[in-house]
Amino acid sequence: MATRRIVVTGLGVVSPLGVHVAPVWSSLIAGQSGIISLASDPEYASIPSTVAGVVPKGPSSENKWDPSDWIRPASSIRRTPVFAQYALCAATQALADANWHPQKLGEKHQEATGVCIGSGIGSIEDLYDTAVLYNSKGYKKVSPLFVPKLLNNMAAGHVSIENGLKGPNHSVSSACTTGAHSIGDAMNFIKLGMADVMVAGSAEAAIHPISLAGFSRAKSLSTNFNDQPSKSSRPFDKDRCGFVMGEGSAVMVLEELDHALARKAPTIYAELVGYGLSGDSNHITAPPSDGNGAYRSMKMALKMANLKPTDIGYINAHATSTNLGDAAENKAIERLFVRSETVNEDFEPNHQYGDYSEVAVSSTKGAIGHLLGASGSIEALFTVMALHTGQLPPTLNADNIDVENENLRFNYVPNHTQPAPELQYALTNSFGFGGTNASLIFKKY
Repeated sequence: MATRRIVVTGLGVVSPLGVHVAPVWSSLIAGQSGIISLASDPEYASIPSTVAGVVPKGPSSENKWDPSDWIRPASSIRRTPVFAQYALCAATQALADANWHPQKLGEKHQEATGVCIGSGIGSIEDLYDTAVLYNSKGYKKVSPLFVPKLLNNMAAGHVSIENGLKGPNHSVSSACTTGAHSIGDAMNFIKLGMADVMVAGSAEAAIHPISLAGFSRAKSLSTNFNDQPSKSSRPFDKDRCGFVMGEGSAVMVLEELDHALARKAPTIYAELVGYGLSGDSNHITAPPSDGNGAYRSMKMALKMANLKPTDIGYINAHATSTNLGDAAENKAIERLFVRSETVNEDFEPNHQYGDYSEVAVSSTKGAIGHLLGASGSIEALFTVMALHTGQLPPTLNADNIDVENENLRFNYVPNHTQPAPELQYALTNSFGFGGTNASLIFKKY
């Protein structure tokens, strides 16, 4: 089979910055934050971290979240877990953006269109509420919908059913790498001829007292900026003290290029050319300090794309605002893109940047927090938009970069968007608990 090129023809998003791609992107590049305080809610009062990237509720005319705009009939809202509601919303946007509606075109097109949407946690709220009800009132209070609402693959299931998509129905659950794995796996389904179009991404709705308590007990969450929510997520900044939980979904329509051209797809945002993945084999939550897993993931993506490090003009970093994670990823980027010792056996010295400042690296988690399983897909979407618009989204709160102690010497696009009209290739990283890593490379189309 001839090599099949994969392009992005549709985008959809639900995020702490709102709903719909255009206003969310505008807010992101304007340096706005979607992180708010939870302190007024008594359920969070005893938890050390009281900040989160919450999807704003309100009318769709204000680009806010109202499930009745997306889930019909209204009776289906209570039957559909929130993470799947977010995925349905993002997928509906993406399919409309791509002008791809196979259900109207017949069985052949339905069977050639698949879904790959995952979640890291699924519906923790339903699990908690059902456990409390069972404990207090017994078996008969357990809903017959409990198990279907709990399952991580239900976002993909709902999107497939709602849109009549009969191709591969796949779901990834690889912690905070879920979104990137979903997009990369969907790419491979198309490359292998299993589908012509894939609706790919991830969703998460895990902001709940029990999840914040769990991450707080693990000392993972930001606690020093509870009174300044917009300052709490600080990737690469010297004062960072943990990540901020977020929620939402991002979905993209991936399509074989000839298929997209033949049907005259309205927009081709970018081409997906590289996918790498690796395992740290180090620790259940901590990366190796040298970032070896991240390095190998990026290197594999470059190999698939047949690119050298200097081809990459922008890196959307996983950087969650934790001391260990940000430093490890930075070392991986340094090793691959700047250093020329023998550890870089696959690339000659002249295939590397000569100056740290030439490498643009930003983390959009400064604006929206860490969306856990949904982080990889929303950051892939932002990476595609950076290529499509020629603008590098900023790292908010990157005020005090520790050059001396941590060797944080790249251009982290601090606090303000930077123009990049010549940008041709961009890479995005995602890493998760269990030592799972993924990298995606997109090319300007």
